Amino acid sequence: MANIQKRCLAEFIGTFFLVFMGAGAAAITLMITKGTALPNTFNIGIGALGGLGDWLAIGLAFGLAIAASIYALGNVSGCHINPAVTIGLWSVKKFPGRDVVPYIVSQLAGASVASLLFAAVVGMNAVTVGGLGATAPFPTIGYLQALVAETVGTFLLMLAIMGVAVDKRATPGFAGIVIGLTVAGIITTLGNISGSSLNPARTFGPYLGDTLLGGTNLWIYLPIYIIGPILGAVLAALAYQYMTKED
Repeated sequence: MANIQKRCLAEFIGTFFLVFMGAGAAAITLMITKGTALPNTFNIGIGALGGLGDWLAIGLAFGLAIAASIYALGNVSGCHINPAVTIGLWSVKKFPGRDVVPYIVSQLAGASVASLLFAAVVGMNAVTVGGLGATAPFPTIGYLQALVAETVGTFLLMLAIMGVAVDKRATPGFAGIVIGLTVAGIITTLGNISGSSLNPARTFGPYLGDTLLGGTNLWIYLPIYIIGPILGAVLAALAYQYMTKED
């Protein structure tokens, strides 16, 4: 296994591309559709294709970036690119405790640099219109509802990770595409509920970028995207361990 510096660099790079491509797609969707008539009242804040069409596109941007990162970097760091995944693996003794903090710091740094660089490339409309793809509960969705959605979504994501990437009985070669498509599917359904972060770093990076560049202050919602994903990941890891443990 690579040393901790190389593994942290891999986590930085993987999370960078997850946020630059995925959150970037959400920001671009808002920029493209600025001023267009929305087809219904439930998709306020995103796209003009009726909600699911836009979220499918955004989900695929995330999913394909994740798949590419897993295939490119999985052999270096395991390609967690998500603090919730790192903590979930640690909770079932599949990841050493001494590496948890370095991994999470690298993931948060990669997400933050991605948001700032995206704004530098695209311009200030990425902040003022696209919000750098930051996540927040959608209209009529309460704080607890969004937190539950994030927990449920991350539970499914972590189950997929345990089954195709962690379990030694899994068929090799499919982890990237399965995990990527799982993320895409979850985002398609939960996007217009909670923004479908599933990942504290994915939310932290755009929040920090918006704050530094004068965008909307959404920090009040950050606990949703910390508690929900971590709770979902830990519960899924424990459930998988229980279900697959030989009696």
